[in-house]
Amino acid sequence: MKKAMLSQPMAGKTEEEIIETRNRAISALKAQGYEIVNTLFTDEWYSNEKMEKRGVVQIPLCFLAKSLENMSLCHAAYFCKGWEKARGCRIEHEAAVAYGLNIIYEED
Repeated sequence: MKKAMLSQPMAGKTEEEIIETRNRAISALKAQGYEIVNTLFTDEWYSNEKMEKRGVVQIPLCFLAKSLENMSLCHAAYFCKGWEKARGCRIEHEAAVAYGLNIIYEED
């Protein structure tokens, strides 16, 4: 089965908005036959407290690095609306293009 990841802007969004957008994207990808690779890291290992304890200085960069690692498992990347305004999403987009992933954009 082909796998896809989500690239989703989160800054300035409520948890409800993030979940709603994520669920919409997952539904769209599943309808196209993709299995979803998780890029939303919410377990204790990624809590601010645990990362600081491990010496992580640039927490957003840590999330981006893990997302790029998970991108290596994917055939496609799905970019949610507003991706072009989010630094991490833009970097993920450049990587997806450079490495030949199928690029899918959220429709209106």
